[in-house]
Amino acid sequence: MRILYLLFAVVFLLFQTAPGSADPIFADTAECRSQGNFCRAGACPPTFAASGSCHGGLLKCCSK
Repeated sequence: MRILYLLFAVVFLLFQTAPGSADPIFADTAECRSQGNFCRAGACPPTFAASGSCHGGLLKCCSK
């Protein structure tokens, strides 16, 4: 009976997907993140400036 618990855990781990794997990769988002910047839906924080767009133009790329 104990083997069923172990088997269930192994099957559960096999069928897990990576976080965010369902999100499409946009070229502008990849470029923003490769430069060490981050994407944000609203305005960038006070010490950051918008340097482009992310997620197909829906978000702003914020850089220091």
